[in-house]
Amino acid sequence: MEFLLDFLVALSSGLMRTLELLMISAPCGIALGVFVAVLSVYGGRILSTISRIFTATFTGFPLLVTMLLIFFGLPELGVYLGPTESAILSLVLCSGAYISQYVRGAILSIDEGQSLAARALGMTRAQEILYIVLPQALRRAIPSVSNEVVYMVQYSSLAFAIGVQEMYSISKSFNSINFRPLEIFSILALFYLVLCASVSLLFNSIRRRFSVIESLG
Repeated sequence: MEFLLDFLVALSSGLMRTLELLMISAPCGIALGVFVAVLSVYGGRILSTISRIFTATFTGFPLLVTMLLIFFGLPELGVYLGPTESAILSLVLCSGAYISQYVRGAILSIDEGQSLAARALGMTRAQEILYIVLPQALRRAIPSVSNEVVYMVQYSSLAFAIGVQEMYSISKSFNSINFRPLEIFSILALFYLVLCASVSLLFNSIRRRFSVIESLG
């Protein structure tokens, strides 16, 4: 019983670090993904090419390799980031690349007639994107973005490789000392399950809210 209590206390501190990673990485990754998607569709030849190179790069690297490059590689260029900052930057870049693909597809699915109608009303391209295209595209992309954030919860465990004391790292250390893998990793799996379910419920709530708004329109 004492072992279990000690483990839960330690795991709680790891949960706080995991939540810190997610609370910063998820909104930043979504914002980056939307920005890159807009550049990809409306940025012209140069910006569109740059955005596609970005997407191809960070969907082509394993997240773990990106973390190792940022944490161990950037100092050789004179850029020093701590373990947590490196993990957050890696998660933002990788999730942003994937989310940009989902949002780009959603933007391209919007009927071209709506853009023509916006221009006929005198809207600028920026107004067309902000008020006509993006609200509809983001609603269509919510399920895919939700899945990406759930993946982000699971991928956050890779941060142990660069020394972030998140849930997996603490569980692994605890198991090395006590060697009780069944209890330790079963409890860890339960924590991840609750986190992933919470993210899914949050995005389902957001999707229902947008559905109501659309039906009223």
